[in-house]
Amino acid sequence: MNVLEKYLPAPAVRPLTALLEIHQVHLKIVNERQTRHGDYRPLPDGSHKITINANLNAYRFLITLVHEIAHLVAFKKYGYQIKPHGLEWKKTFQQLMLPFLRPEVFPNNLLPVLDRHFKNPKASSDTDAAMSVALKSYDAPTDKIYIFELEYGSYFITSQGRRFRRGKKLRKRFECVEVDTGRTYIFQPNVQVQLWKKI
Repeated sequence: MNVLEKYLPAPAVRPLTALLEIHQVHLKIVNERQTRHGDYRPLPDGSHKITINANLNAYRFLITLVHEIAHLVAFKKYGYQIKPHGLEWKKTFQQLMLPFLRPEVFPNNLLPVLDRHFKNPKASSDTDAAMSVALKSYDAPTDKIYIFELEYGSYFITSQGRRFRRGKKLRKRFECVEVDTGRTYIFQPNVQVQLWKKI
């Protein structure tokens, strides 16, 4: 419980500690991984391991931890044949998050965004642009910006070091051309990148 106090909003610490104990979860807080915020794995001895990135703000940490616990609970209840982010997981995630969706835990400006998100939760909170942007406002300041904030024609660098020029906006996403290959890629609006140079 003492460890979680550093990473979670205070009112969420006790109920989440209880969930981890009930389900015999080994929680490991790890260095940032570019591809995921968290991860769940069943262990051979019948216990469970969840890893969460240490660099997440308290609200994203909470959502990620409950997301991973929902995998565990859904698999236990419905069996390991279900889709990892299918209807059973969505329902479980909604039920587990419900006690936390209140002003004692989340700021008032986040609650309407979370309410919309949890009507049909996505496999990753990053694919919900509105929620991703709302949660980012609670991150420590960085030199990263979103694709949608870039001017048309601006150059940027991705987290993998690849260089692109921002092109036209499609319906929701952005067409971008890789500088070194000339290939066109489609980016979600809430992908965070580093500005390389303006036009």
